[in-house]
Amino acid sequence: MRLALCNEILDDRDLAAQCAYAAELGYEGLELAPYTMDEQPHRLPAARRRDIRRTVEAAGLRVSGLHWLLVKPEGLSLTDPDAEVRARTVEVMCELARLCGDLGGDVLVHGSPKQRWIPDDPVAAAAARHWALDAFAKAGDAAREAGVTYCIEALAPPHANFITTVAEAAAIVDEIGNPALRTMIDTGAARANPGEAPVEELVAAWYPSGHVAHIQFRDRTRRGPGQGDDDFAGVIDALRAHGYDGWIAVEPIELDPDGPTVAAFCADYLRPLLET
Repeated sequence: MRLALCNEILDDRDLAAQCAYAAELGYEGLELAPYTMDEQPHRLPAARRRDIRRTVEAAGLRVSGLHWLLVKPEGLSLTDPDAEVRARTVEVMCELARLCGDLGGDVLVHGSPKQRWIPDDPVAAAAARHWALDAFAKAGDAAREAGVTYCIEALAPPHANFITTVAEAAAIVDEIGNPALRTMIDTGAARANPGEAPVEELVAAWYPSGHVAHIQFRDRTRRGPGQGDDDFAGVIDALRAHGYDGWIAVEPIELDPDGPTVAAFCADYLRPLLET
């Protein structure tokens, strides 16, 4: 298992400085939020993509993948009744899959709950779900062509009202049936959801079946692993027991006291657990 840091945690510095600091702390990869690269990240020219990849790899790191996919450009939605909005969103999703491949990444994490919100009306909700699955299917096709994996992230209420459990995400993966489209486990979201199974059980249920392709670590308080009461040693034991050998991305949202300090704390907390 390899440890990656979500780069928006270090948004007080440029990419080269982010890479140098993450490498110094012992991280092996950066999970990039596209909005930190450009206002139109899906349209980055080839030369800029090469520069980003070279900058990361020059520090001895790899781009593990992309997350926070639909923050920029603004106005995106998988479930909007406006067909033009949905078409623009699908274009961004597919282009980000190609960007991930160009940067040498392995996975994309599709969270973006507000951009997949569904209405309360049952008829409108059914239409919204259909549109969302069509978007995920097209993103999965683009991911397969780019040699990457597109992961649908389950997020807990009240932050999301669609795809709130790993089982729901896995059902969509099965319905679409593309091996480049899978799901992942966000420990913070799972533990914040009273309707979700314990994380160790999620690993046992969904990793051996091939549904889970990625893991993000965060405490249910939205702070970093080790900054709350959540146990991560047991999760690492479960991952190890089931043969997981991919990335573990550290993704705190509440940065107390600040991003660089949290990044250092999480590395110091997790490295001994991974080495045990």
